[in-house]
Amino acid sequence: MKPAPDLRKWIYRPRPNPQARLRLICIPYAGGGASIFRTWPAHLPNDVDVWAVRLPGRENRLTETPHSRIAPLIEDLTAMLRPHLTVPYALFGHSLGALISFELACRVRQEHLPSPVHLLVAGRQAPQIPDPDPPIHHLPEAEFIEQVKHYNGIPEAIFQEPELLQLMVPLLRADFAVNEMYRYTPRAPLDCPISAFGGEKDATVPVDDLRAWQVQTTHRFKARLYSGDHFFLRSAEASLLHDVMLDLTSVQ
Repeated sequence: MKPAPDLRKWIYRPRPNPQARLRLICIPYAGGGASIFRTWPAHLPNDVDVWAVRLPGRENRLTETPHSRIAPLIEDLTAMLRPHLTVPYALFGHSLGALISFELACRVRQEHLPSPVHLLVAGRQAPQIPDPDPPIHHLPEAEFIEQVKHYNGIPEAIFQEPELLQLMVPLLRADFAVNEMYRYTPRAPLDCPISAFGGEKDATVPVDDLRAWQVQTTHRFKARLYSGDHFFLRSAEASLLHDVMLDLTSVQ
């Protein structure tokens, strides 16, 4: 039997609260780390414990090989969380993180583990809608970097620092491969509410593709739009977290 995964390696808790009534498990976008959620507890109720997922290949796991396919990623993430699904929890993911959150919700249901009380997805089309863009994870390095720049998610300063960029490229390739090699498997809808969040100027996720998440739940669904592009997570953080708070407060 494999040893239990180290929770401290996988999870960053900006404001630990052992008595919380609800855990919010947050999964970042491609190339992102758990630290992007460090300010979230200040905007959320005190009884919500933010668990930010730190995937291999970033932050204090920089020397680890990142996943390049979603199946082993979900397997490892489920194994890590399995002993800790003893408190009601919600899942939040942005972009690639939204896809991972959805597949994680499907996996825990398959294993008859406690399901999330709410799935919150941001900046990604519904999983049944194929990615319209051609894959880029296999491109030569210079071309790959130019394509990544178009997403406007990596600080420009990193592109000016060759050493930093060299550290980022393998992670970005792997994360893009997870997304680009994903193939949707039709399954019964989830039985938890789904909230979908999008940017008004996000050219990568049309509104109809965001609203298409509705077919993935038998429960209530709501889609909301915010000022900003694909990374409205940063530009509209206060508005987004206000609505996340409302959704989590409604969870009984």
